[in-house]
Amino acid sequence: MTYDRIQSVDALMALLADCEDVWDTPDRSGDPVDILDHGLQVAALLAVSHPGDEELQLAGLVHDIGHHLVPADEAGHGSHAAEAVEALLGPRVARLVAAHIPAKRYLAAADPELVLSAESARTLGCQGGPMTAQEMAAFEADPDFPGAIALRRADDAGKVVGLAVAPLESWRPVAERVAAGR
Repeated sequence: MTYDRIQSVDALMALLADCEDVWDTPDRSGDPVDILDHGLQVAALLAVSHPGDEELQLAGLVHDIGHHLVPADEAGHGSHAAEAVEALLGPRVARLVAAHIPAKRYLAAADPELVLSAESARTLGCQGGPMTAQEMAAFEADPDFPGAIALRRADDAGKVVGLAVAPLESWRPVAERVAAGR
């Protein structure tokens, strides 16, 4: 790996701030919002749908930082992000972050009404395509399955250009609580 694991909330906030004007594809042909805006939107959606689960909300905030850590690694961006935040935010946040790609694969197989952005549809193939029935059963047995699905649904919805959401600094207390609760 060419990145360090994040050891402090200050370092996490700085990394997230650095994600402003960084895109999921180096040529900006992917989703219509930058990684910071996308993470803020996903976290905000999860704060509404799961107000008592700050770990899930924070997983939404950081789930795509792997695009910044290792650009152009579509298949591995979830695991890169998970590895980077696990020491600070704990194993559950890391599992949820890593699971956002398998959750897309699951929903691609399980939900005939799933609507993916053009970029998410394009990357589905390099991420393994829709799950098989056996993979789906194993994923459903994961204790974090409901959270992973919630994160993925927010991930698909959190790509709105110009959507007003709370600023990054409003998430610092949440990150501090989650980090302290490890």
